[in-house]
Amino acid sequence: MAEDALVAIADELYAGPATEFTEARNAAAKASGDKALAKRIKELKKPSVAAWAVNLLVRHEADQIDQVLGLAGSLREAASSMDGDELRALTRQRRQLTAALASSARSLAKDAGVKLTPAVIDQVEGVLNAAMLDPVAADVVRTGLLVAAFTSTGVDELDVPSVVAIPEALGVRAASTVHEAPTLHVVPDDAIKLEAAQDAVDAAAGQVTEAEGVLAEIDGSLEKLNARRLQLQGEIDELRRKLSALEDDVDGVDEDIEEADEARDEAIDDLDAARSAHAAAEKSLNALQR
Repeated sequence: MAEDALVAIADELYAGPATEFTEARNAAAKASGDKALAKRIKELKKPSVAAWAVNLLVRHEADQIDQVLGLAGSLREAASSMDGDELRALTRQRRQLTAALASSARSLAKDAGVKLTPAVIDQVEGVLNAAMLDPVAADVVRTGLLVAAFTSTGVDELDVPSVVAIPEALGVRAASTVHEAPTLHVVPDDAIKLEAAQDAVDAAAGQVTEAEGVLAEIDGSLEKLNARRLQLQGEIDELRRKLSALEDDVDGVDEDIEEADEARDEAIDDLDAARSAHAAAEKSLNALQR
């Protein structure tokens, strides 16, 4: 029963917005009232954007997913008896079906307020293609509990625990969202290329806007730096003027020192002469006194 409760809670969590997953998961764990169950809930991983988009697609287009994956199973069984041309046609058809489902995922994500980048769309197509090649991958996709995008050749064994939130839930199907299901149209290659080109244009336009913002920010910083440099240069010029005036003062003091040194030398000479005269006068006085 605990496992059923965990799967039911996970089904609700992975049906919600990826941006709110962590908060919703923690709230569900707290509200579970079961320590062991709460621990399992907290271990549930937040899905990548591509995984979230696939989970969204599985819930909203369950009939289309069943139809395409069921057809893929039949095609896999028939592939062994097909010649090269038939296999190439099969591969083309599989790619077109994958592109059609990826287009549906893009529209559903857009309705949910999320724009899928070309790189994410490629990951979504990779998962869907894997599901068409590998029955285990198909069961993983049908759970609606995908946490990471993956690819498969249908030959190598899929690492289920790394891509699905609850590996034990393999075989369980996600609860579908009831709505009026649109008809799935195979997207022609030209339309796929056109849509991809439009996405590339939109992405490039976004990069231009971002780059313009960065350039404007740098220009603002550069303007401030140039103004600061002018201010500092003005301060340097003022200091140079003061330094020049001080150097002139130093030169003047040096001249005064030189003149004072010369006057001192003369004063020393005069003192020596005066002392000699004084000594001679004393000597004469002493001679007379005797």
